[in-house]
Amino acid sequence: MKIVIVANGTLSETDGLLPRIQQADMVIAADGGAVHLHHMDIVPQIIIGDLDSIPKEILSFFKKKQVKIFKHPVRKDQTDMELCMEYAIDHGCTELLIMGATSTRLDHTLANIFLLRRIADRKIPTTIIDAHNDIHIVVSRLTLTGRPGDLISVIPVSDHVKGLTLEGLEYPLTGQNLCMGSTMGISNVFTQKKADISINSGAVLVIKPREEN
Repeated sequence: MKIVIVANGTLSETDGLLPRIQQADMVIAADGGAVHLHHMDIVPQIIIGDLDSIPKEILSFFKKKQVKIFKHPVRKDQTDMELCMEYAIDHGCTELLIMGATSTRLDHTLANIFLLRRIADRKIPTTIIDAHNDIHIVVSRLTLTGRPGDLISVIPVSDHVKGLTLEGLEYPLTGQNLCMGSTMGISNVFTQKKADISINSGAVLVIKPREEN
């Protein structure tokens, strides 16, 4: 089941994300993500969160549309995004797209990115998408499509990454060991229509910047 989570971060319907939301089997709004969906005339199946970022009139609109609403206390140990991700996992998610997860709030942005590690360990393909980047965390293998000249960065996010192999890129690697803090993987370049990233152990953050219009 392909699930999209829409959060309350920076998101615009002009980012080319609307078709990907419409193709999902389930759309979950993480609290204020419901506002983004309302502006795009999309009705989610579920709204999850403490509901502190949704205007009353929008919440009332979705209630009339019989959207399931799971309200949590404001004082809680998990973010709205984490609650949404757990719901998606528990309800048969096989592919997860997350939108509106990045913003000027660096703390929330980083927390959302590092939540990908939990999903990666479950081997569920997951991508954070915004207007500028596709973001993944890899603990085994990932293949990305692109065009020659597209950029890609591979950043260690565990103390040690062992056996990093990069194929289809201008700067290939075979079995490279890296430590967290290494910048070796920044700004690599596609030389083919796909790139393969694999590691034996550890975790890497993979960011594919979107071409500026």
